[in-house]
Amino acid sequence: MTEKQSRRASLPAGVERNALSTLVATWFHVGLIRPAPGTWGSMAAVPIGLVLALVGGTYLVLAGAVLVFVAGLWASHRMIGGMTDETESDDQPSIVVDEVAGQLLALTTAGVSPFLFVLGFAFFRLFDIIKPWPIGWIDRRIPGAWGVMLDDVLAGLFAAIAVWIVAFLIQNYV
Repeated sequence: MTEKQSRRASLPAGVERNALSTLVATWFHVGLIRPAPGTWGSMAAVPIGLVLALVGGTYLVLAGAVLVFVAGLWASHRMIGGMTDETESDDQPSIVVDEVAGQLLALTTAGVSPFLFVLGFAFFRLFDIIKPWPIGWIDRRIPGAWGVMLDDVLAGLFAAIAVWIVAFLIQNYV
């Protein structure tokens, strides 16, 4: 066995062979930051959401969420496919592209308000962590890349609705 083959064999499965998918799944290695890689992934999405909102408004933020979702399906599928069977869950902590997609979705109703952006971040993390039904059901029952991505997208949808309700209340009653 050559030195290069030996080095390749010692790397976690999927890292060298699928470098682009690993880069996307870990959101440019943000998912490797410890502790709380999901929170770091969500935080990485906030400035992206702000730029998209400033440039193109709600629809561009939504388009960004959809694009990240599609890329996340591909990347997480490739990364999960490269892992060994010793892992208990497909949703590995280092895969944070799902948090990025969900966080962007959560920010679609925040406009460009700093307060609503912080609230969108907080609501998304809350729903992603506590996983109320049906988010928790999806997290436990849907395998593979779809399960990795869908629970966070649903948490993002819940957060977007919560932000929209708060924005509505502020606009109409404060």
